[in-house]
Amino acid sequence: MLSTPILQFGTSRFLQAHVDLFLSEAMARGEALGPVTVVQSSGDPARAARLQGLIAPEGYPVHLRGLRAGEQIDEERRVTSVKRALSTATDMDHLLGLVRGEVQIILSNTADAGFRPQPADGTAETRPQQEMSYPGKLARLLFARFEAGGAPIQIMPTELVQNNGDVLHELVLAASTELCQPFQDWLSTDVLWVNSLVDRIVSEPLEPAGAVAEPYALWAIEDRPGLILPCAHPEVQVVGDLGRVERLKLFILNLGHTLLVSRWLDAGREGPALVREVLADPERRAALETLYREEVLPGFAAAGEGAAAAAYVAETLDRFANPFLDHALADIAQNHSEKLDRRIAAFVTWARGQGDRTAKPRLEAALAHRKDTV
Repeated sequence: MLSTPILQFGTSRFLQAHVDLFLSEAMARGEALGPVTVVQSSGDPARAARLQGLIAPEGYPVHLRGLRAGEQIDEERRVTSVKRALSTATDMDHLLGLVRGEVQIILSNTADAGFRPQPADGTAETRPQQEMSYPGKLARLLFARFEAGGAPIQIMPTELVQNNGDVLHELVLAASTELCQPFQDWLSTDVLWVNSLVDRIVSEPLEPAGAVAEPYALWAIEDRPGLILPCAHPEVQVVGDLGRVERLKLFILNLGHTLLVSRWLDAGREGPALVREVLADPERRAALETLYREEVLPGFAAAGEGAAAAAYVAETLDRFANPFLDHALADIAQNHSEKLDRRIAAFVTWARGQGDRTAKPRLEAALAHRKDTV
């Protein structure tokens, strides 16, 4: 009988080319906790073909294209870690059964807006409802596990939110106020909420499933007592201080992406439409380099992290310029308002807190356009 100890919320091309690929490669070596059940939480029937593609017996393809240590990489991997695909719109009873029993780890990547609370979260309803946010649905799924005996479980969000495990814990608690107090206590004593950070540019989807991605990848997981690793993999790192890794990713690579989108939107979506095209333009590349040098690196220097940040900026510029990836600004522009808050406003607040008093006119100009124009 099929057993999937890992439950994954989200079917994004990022997860396909990152976590699911890692698990597939580790399973081939006998170094993974087990296969995955993927859950589509949007309920969008148009994505049914993707669900079937994810569980194809031959797996789905991930094309890795780019440069690694100066060497050109252009290769295909097959991902076979996903063994079951469900939808919250049609398979809730099956999903509840899995969470009550075999699931040991719940992963998620529900986009920047996925954590946003919804009115339905605050009801006394104990069964997940489609109108609930991901934290609201997760609260009810965990309640089912609690009622079934309350076996410990590990929650591992990969959303690009600082301290994502701790944030998700608080959101699930907020969505559980109408549920019993013993359950709320159990959420803190028997559920391990793990902070982690993921990093890989995944530029294009393949149909019905699969993706094109850069060779570079990282999954940094914060060490905690009782931590269970989903798999052993060269791109998976357990770190004592996730903050340093997280700041580099969010406040350099992701901030750079969001700045490029802001300029593209301000220009009426005119000009280069791909990240690599922006970097291929000497004037635009120089503008981004100036932004990093004058407005971003001083914040890291004030925090005593200047050398690591400068090295990461250089690596980020090379990744942006990858000639093999068609990374569209229109794709990055999704949920632009949330990204402005989490990547740019959060950086400015953090940098000021470190004592950085340098002028940041370009960042402030981007924040002046917080209305989501996407």
